Amino acid sequence: MHDNTKAESSPARILVVDDEVYILQVVALKLRNAGLEVECAGDGDEAFTLLKGKSFDLVVTDLQMPVMTGIELARMMAKEPALANIPVLMLTARGHTLRDGEADSVNIARVMQKPFSPRALLVEVLALLNPSQIQSANQAA
Repeated sequence: MHDNTKAESSPARILVVDDEVYILQVVALKLRNAGLEVECAGDGDEAFTLLKGKSFDLVVTDLQMPVMTGIELARMMAKEPALANIPVLMLTARGHTLRDGEADSVNIARVMQKPFSPRALLVEVLALLNPSQIQSANQAA
């Protein structure tokens, strides 16, 4: 469950979802190097299974994936009381955007376009987890 009051000794848990292995590796490495706990999933269906079995503080997901898209994942999360408050950072390919109001209908807190800088992604992740951690992100980046 999403909890901004986590003890400093307990790293935030992030679920990264993308069908591109390279993106998963780059994002996971950057977040782990910043001291965050990271799990990865290759599509929305796999991610939803992980979300139902474990506690996460944030989901970073691609929009376009096979089996279940990022928006479908966010919609399914919104229907589950235990998952509805977990913020989602949506990654979109250049030229792909969310429809007006689509992000508001689910808990999509931010949208970033690919390609993105791993450093910029880390800053966004830490800002979503806890605004006071932005300084830490700049130091870790």
